[in-house]
Amino acid sequence: MNAETQRLKEARDGKAEWKKWGPYLAERQWGTVREDYSEGGRAWDYFTHDQARSRAYRWGEDGLAGISDSKQRLCFALALWNGRDPILKERLFGLTNSEGNHGEDVKEYYFYLDSTPTHSYMKYLYKYPQAAYPYDDLVKTNGRRGKDDLEYELIDTGVFDADCYFDVFVEYAKAAPEDILVEITVANRGPEAATLHVLPTLWFRNRWSWGEERRKPILERVERKDASSVIAAKVEPRQVEGEAVGVRPPEADATRYLYCDGSPALLFTENETNKERLFGVPSATPFVKDGIDSFVVHGRTDAVNPQQIGTKAGAHYVVTVDAGQSQTLRLRLSDVPPPARSKNVRGVFGHSFDDAMQARRREADEFYAAITPPSMTKDAANVMRQALAGMMWGKQFYLYDVNRWLDEHGTDPFDPKRRTGQRNDGWHHMYNADIISMPDKWEYPWYAAWDLAFQVIALTMVDPDFGKDQIDLMLREAYMHPNGQIPAYEWNFGDVNPPVHAWATIFTYRLEEARSGKGDVAWLQRSFQKLLLNFTWWVNRKDRSGKNVFEGGFLGLDNIGVFDRSAPLPTGGYLEQADGTAWMALYCQNMMEIATELALKDAGGEEMVLKFTQHFLWIASAMLHAGDEVGMWDEEDGFFYDVLRLPDGQAQRLKVRSMVGLLPLCAATVFEGDIYQRYPEVTGQMGHFFNARPELIAFIHDPRKPGYAERRLASILDENKLRRVLSTMLDQNEFLSPYGIRALSRYHDEHPYVFQVGDQEHRVAYLPAESDSGMFGGNSNWRGPIWMPMNGLIIRALLQYYSYYGTDFTVECPTGSGHQKNLYQVAEELTQRLAAIFLRGDDGRRPVFGGAAKFQDDPYWRDCLQFYEYFHGDNGAGLGANHQTGWTGFLARAMHLFASGSSEEWLERAKTP
Repeated sequence: MNAETQRLKEARDGKAEWKKWGPYLAERQWGTVREDYSEGGRAWDYFTHDQARSRAYRWGEDGLAGISDSKQRLCFALALWNGRDPILKERLFGLTNSEGNHGEDVKEYYFYLDSTPTHSYMKYLYKYPQAAYPYDDLVKTNGRRGKDDLEYELIDTGVFDADCYFDVFVEYAKAAPEDILVEITVANRGPEAATLHVLPTLWFRNRWSWGEERRKPILERVERKDASSVIAAKVEPRQVEGEAVGVRPPEADATRYLYCDGSPALLFTENETNKERLFGVPSATPFVKDGIDSFVVHGRTDAVNPQQIGTKAGAHYVVTVDAGQSQTLRLRLSDVPPPARSKNVRGVFGHSFDDAMQARRREADEFYAAITPPSMTKDAANVMRQALAGMMWGKQFYLYDVNRWLDEHGTDPFDPKRRTGQRNDGWHHMYNADIISMPDKWEYPWYAAWDLAFQVIALTMVDPDFGKDQIDLMLREAYMHPNGQIPAYEWNFGDVNPPVHAWATIFTYRLEEARSGKGDVAWLQRSFQKLLLNFTWWVNRKDRSGKNVFEGGFLGLDNIGVFDRSAPLPTGGYLEQADGTAWMALYCQNMMEIATELALKDAGGEEMVLKFTQHFLWIASAMLHAGDEVGMWDEEDGFFYDVLRLPDGQAQRLKVRSMVGLLPLCAATVFEGDIYQRYPEVTGQMGHFFNARPELIAFIHDPRKPGYAERRLASILDENKLRRVLSTMLDQNEFLSPYGIRALSRYHDEHPYVFQVGDQEHRVAYLPAESDSGMFGGNSNWRGPIWMPMNGLIIRALLQYYSYYGTDFTVECPTGSGHQKNLYQVAEELTQRLAAIFLRGDDGRRPVFGGAAKFQDDPYWRDCLQFYEYFHGDNGAGLGANHQTGWTGFLARAMHLFASGSSEEWLERAKTP
């Protein structure tokens, strides 16, 4: 057992709090719903980036390369100033949804280079220009561009020309759970010496202004005989009037000390709003949140507290770095007071510091070496490791007391004079205060339920406990609605996301079982009970006619449809959604599999096997057999489409070839024969049901038919329909790109789908890059690009079919090529295409970087990866949120899977995920 694995075990067993400190700061707290107290729900405008340096946050904190404790009471991050910027660089800058020509977008270059799951070692890189940061240029130029134009990026401004920038590396290493070593290395990539102000900053989240903390905590300089710089962070000392002497809060003795090597000047202020700057009224304190900015950038010596006390403090280093050289600064955040370490604080940074830092780097290498298949190339191993590092850095403390937030908006549900809430009005029960894996801590610094399910699949590669905890969170009573709905995201918890949590649950269980030889049955059973509530919500709320065909709205696929599927249709009527119905078919299969596993482990569930088998058959049959009505399956095209049902009773298929029509392919699950041998009465009951309802299996795959090794297959598609859908999916003129499966067929490039409603034309055309409309925010595009999670579901389905059909079932891949492959080989081919987005090709270029020469050619840029939200459908270039390692990190799992075994081993392996 390597050192990091041992730390994970100690954390699991409660022996050491190795995960107490981590990268739990957001990268953008401004512009979020939580901070929005406007009348009209204008979150982006109510709390802006310009205000963020001066205005105290209500619900969380953000910072550059930052860390905090697991409740985000005490925070640490980096601030920088190049001597030219108009403000201190304390947080990442980006455009709001209305400022960007393709929605919100961060305009910085930063990279998550490494992290272990306990955060015993982490490494982060920020690239900081030496010229003035072009804030105005980015806003104005992007404002002039339209939906058909590319985004104007920071690198396009020329600010990195001639390499006049700093690489600022931040490394964290834990000598102990409460003893964190920090190294900040400033490398000058420019041709001349340059000066940089570096301000490692420590502060308390402001809880006192909102009445959540009776005592205001304190940061103060520790008085020493030598010239050392030490900051003490104390929870307790400011006495509240009328409080009994000697009364101390629970955290009173939890003092932390920030040791700063090199004796920098210490600057103190308060984490309080500068009301004078923002609102033109006196501030509550003379020292405010932007006090350090005012001191460093504007030379206002009266902006920091001369008594060196406050709730926010920075160590002010000024370093001049020669061309091509670097300098390293060292700090240490610890619970051990100075006298216990050395008479001279310099001893804090002696050999023990260097030894611990080197040990954690080495142990991080050992940990990743242990999970990296030896067949992987060095470049592939780097891609996988950075993907997983991004998953680790993507953790964030998320605080949202919805009841209190609504009350502060005047929408108390028990107040007869209450106003209707602008959003989340029906979610008063929610109280979130947990470490959650975020999709992207700048663009999406809030959890998204269906993203999280995909994120768990990659997270469990390195930290199974954290992955399982994430699924648990969404099913807890403080998250899940009393009616059984799983919350979507803070913009609208009531939006409907695809029901993928049962799939993530059984997948996670199987992976743990394969890795350790034993699955967590108690966790599986607990999850199953909560998932039953959610399944019931879906059946009761999203099956309008009770015919087992489902709606659901946009279902995470934003602009994929002809209409905004979450809004009333311009035609009237409603949509029967192929994707919504397929998701529910897969949901049934997942619940069948969980129930089967529980039954085999004597944990109950055998009756539920029959229940979910029957429900799956009803749904699958409804997709394919509509009697005299118009159904989702188009026999002529061999494809699935949404069905528009009009108020006058007419119906028609909306013949857009998209991921919507591929999702029925994904509803496939293999079952071993164990359950039928163990519970023959289940087999008997199923036989009676099939005999009574032969029409249910007339048009779908017959689940009674044995396949390889006597396995059974639950699938909407029989063999003929499977071949037809695969032929379309693997056609390079349709869905198959050199870099994976497109979300929309390339057929629509020359043949757009057009639907006329009165004088208004609704059009869906192939758009391999960014969206050309503002539908559903306009900040993502499902009309052509490649999306990693959907490709992951397709790969999983192909492996399920392979486990059933075996090696004899082959298809042309690509269609028309004459090359026959079994379905394992097709899945492997898709994974190789997805990985090729990030891997350096024979020409030395990485497709993910597109035409950015700096990223492609510069040795200081070309191995720093960004895991984008989605990818160009033709050339693989990264698009959308550029740090959505969240679900794009799923690639790490796929790469690992095919590098770890062979098709023969997979076929013989029982209980595949």
